[in-house]
Amino acid sequence: QVQPVESGGGLVQAGGSLRPPCAASGRTLTDYAIAWFRQAPGKERGFVATISWNTGSRYYGDFVEGRFTISTDNAYHRVYLEMNSLKSEDTAVYYCAIGDLTVADADEYDYWGQGTQVTVSA
Repeated sequence: QVQPVESGGGLVQAGGSLRPPCAASGRTLTDYAIAWFRQAPGKERGFVATISWNTGSRYYGDFVEGRFTISTDNAYHRVYLEMNSLKSEDTAVYYCAIGDLTVADADEYDYWGQGTQVTVSA
């Protein structure tokens, strides 16, 4: 069984950047889709981005508007979510999820991390 592990969250000023990684314990990320979702207090969990480890195909939530980039790191076997031009409304717990399909539907992801807090101050 594969278990996602997030890190790299933190406090950043509006306009700043963060690049949290998602690693996996238990087995490699090969053959999987790796996604990021987020949940702000009082709001539903929302799709951020997903990438296929094998093909590199990637998709983003509509709100991203070119500010975020999801990528794989073959050397360290991780997936990064590079977040630029952060806004206060990006404040949320960010979760890494692993599944078989490169889609935005959270129900298609079987394995979830504990989440990492991202706080953007105005």
